Amino acid sequence: MQSVHSGSCLCGAVRFRTKGWLRGVVYCHCSQCRKQTGHFVAATNSAEADIDIQDDGALKWYAASRSAKRGFCGVCGSVLFWKHNDFDRISIMAGAFDQPTGLKGESHIFVADKGDYYEICDGLPQFEASAPTVKVANA
Repeated sequence: MQSVHSGSCLCGAVRFRTKGWLRGVVYCHCSQCRKQTGHFVAATNSAEADIDIQDDGALKWYAASRSAKRGFCGVCGSVLFWKHNDFDRISIMAGAFDQPTGLKGESHIFVADKGDYYEICDGLPQFEASAPTVKVANA
């Protein structure tokens, strides 16, 4: 999807604007995503050069592994970003965008690690670990 989108955390201390292509939404069911959010993550991604983040110091990063970090608002705690240290793309939580987004679901990853309290019934492709086109971190 090619266009301009904006979004923010819950309190508005972190705002962002993207331009350019956004990947379809990938739903990640890995244990890190589940523990960070309380459920699974729904994220698109953008070229790092195509996102402008304004945060006045509110954006905090947590090194979730040796190869990736997770961005969140230090004021309200909203989960916003996931970034692999070696790639030039940044994942953006789909729910952080202002409406309308025009985004569509693409696939589910790490379904072997999903919570036991829900089923995936939307008909999208499911991958036991990562999808071939999705770059992920190694623990």
